[in-house]
Amino acid sequence: MLRGLYQWVMDKAAHRHAVWWLALFAFVEASFFPIPPHPFLGLLCLADPKRAIRFAAIATLASVLGGLLGYAIGYTLYDTVGTQLLAWLGLTDSFPVAACYLREYGVEILIVKGATPIPFKLLTITAGFIHMPLVPFVLASLVSRSISFMIVGVLFRLFGAPIKRFIDKYLGWVTAGFVVLVVAGFLALTFLGGGHGKNDKCSAPATSTAHPVQP
Repeated sequence: MLRGLYQWVMDKAAHRHAVWWLALFAFVEASFFPIPPHPFLGLLCLADPKRAIRFAAIATLASVLGGLLGYAIGYTLYDTVGTQLLAWLGLTDSFPVAACYLREYGVEILIVKGATPIPFKLLTITAGFIHMPLVPFVLASLVSRSISFMIVGVLFRLFGAPIKRFIDKYLGWVTAGFVVLVVAGFLALTFLGGGHGKNDKCSAPATSTAHPVQP
């Protein structure tokens, strides 16, 4: 089923309203859709490299807006819609860990994790569930999604179609390298601040951690 859904998404890249499809896929992926919009974004950038940064910006903004939907699901509908979504996506076991990390690190972990292949929808639903302050959530999501999508847009804008082979082979490494730098700086600040014991706390969080923070 997932392969068929993926092919359906890719077919929309040839649609005359492909940009709107991109925005839609980026929006729903941030809250409940299982297929990431990056391959779709890559196809649009390949077809028109001069508009690659524009495409990436559209994906970024749509994803942040979709993240607000995920946040709302976690904040108000976790016990009904949220639990069903996480189960359908196979993320139920990951939820307590995500909740622990978001409580411990807040904005920093949202930026770092949101720029990696870890499902952004897990973070948005979890952030709403723990009642993470909305403004920091939006700003961190904007940074996180910009990192994720703008790498594709900038590479296509600078190098055009030939960069597709590079992206297909090395984009994961490029993104991972950038995130490693962010993580290294964050960990350095954490150790300097005396917070070096937090990772252990979240490696196997107790069930009791899955309770919202009181606003």
